[in-house]
Amino acid sequence: MLNICGCLVSTLPDQAPAVSRAIAATEGCEVHAVEGGRIVVTVEDTADARASELIMAMHQIPGVLNVALSYHHFEDLEPAVAQPGTLAQPTA
Repeated sequence: MLNICGCLVSTLPDQAPAVSRAIAATEGCEVHAVEGGRIVVTVEDTADARASELIMAMHQIPGVLNVALSYHHFEDLEPAVAQPGTLAQPTA
């Protein structure tokens, strides 16, 4: 299962470097951009934690004011297997 979330993390501009380092050090999280007090992050499920748990944990990083979910996508990565007498559903 692929589960990926895009988030905008808000912090005070002077705290953004420390917050972005803490996020980047978290397995399943990747920092894509930092501008002022805004940090663009993607979060994916890991073997040990769901993306939703990682997002909730970001709220606990010192300096984080808000974490806003701006994108969410999930899909089954296993190919669909048709059952006898049914049609396989197309994968997009």
